Amino acid sequence: MFDFHKDKKRYFEMQFRTTVEYILPFLEEEIDLHKKLDVLEIGCAEAGVLKAFTNLDHSCIGIELSAYRVNLASDFMAEELKQKKIKFLTKNIYDINLQEDIGHKFDLIILKDVIEHIPGQEIFMKKIGDFLKVNGKIFFGFPPWQMPFGGHQQICKSKALKHLPYFHLLPMPIFKLFLNMAGEPELTKKEMIEIKQTGISIERFNRIIKKEGYKIDKHQLFFINPIYKYKFNLKVRKQWRWVEKIPIFRNFVSTCAYYLVSKN
Repeated sequence: MFDFHKDKKRYFEMQFRTTVEYILPFLEEEIDLHKKLDVLEIGCAEAGVLKAFTNLDHSCIGIELSAYRVNLASDFMAEELKQKKIKFLTKNIYDINLQEDIGHKFDLIILKDVIEHIPGQEIFMKKIGDFLKVNGKIFFGFPPWQMPFGGHQQICKSKALKHLPYFHLLPMPIFKLFLNMAGEPELTKKEMIEIKQTGISIERFNRIIKKEGYKIDKHQLFFINPIYKYKFNLKVRKQWRWVEKIPIFRNFVSTCAYYLVSKN
């Protein structure tokens, strides 16, 4: 792991700054952010993304499976909780009763670095559509599966695997062999295998969006992921337009995809 994986306050700040500098500008061309919105983030972790929205006085709810991360979020967002700007639910999205647990639908739903972890993505896309208001929108930010570190190998203990691009694309038996030979902990191996099973390409994402009755309002691929500015001190770079138009290849050379979608 890198230091920021352990320092959750630092990671909270990274998520917050990335949202303010890159996600909000991406959204504001399609959404009036000066109007008070009901915002839901699925997989909110420590709530660094939602901090940017509570700062604009939007009403926010964060859903997160990890009670540990919700406790951290509650500490980092103590003032916002006190002011009732935000609420956290430690639940699986499939177990939430919209009327009983929340009581309203949302203008904006956020999934940042989440869709690539979810099994049954087609079923999931049907489910979250029920949480949208009329004219509501969903923001997705995710690493295309085939990108150099799309297997989340940065979480590996082994320095060799942590910095080894594309090895997550190996066939599963060889992939598992690499993890075993490197002596990775069982929890790390489990997470790496799960992401290998659920990682999503740009083409598959587009197919699911179309199949489940959504339309793409806006999208942007990045050669250098915006959060890498804070993680690795790299300059953010949008993907070249000609690369964006080449199916399959674009996945291998794009480290991040931003999408804004809405129901047809």
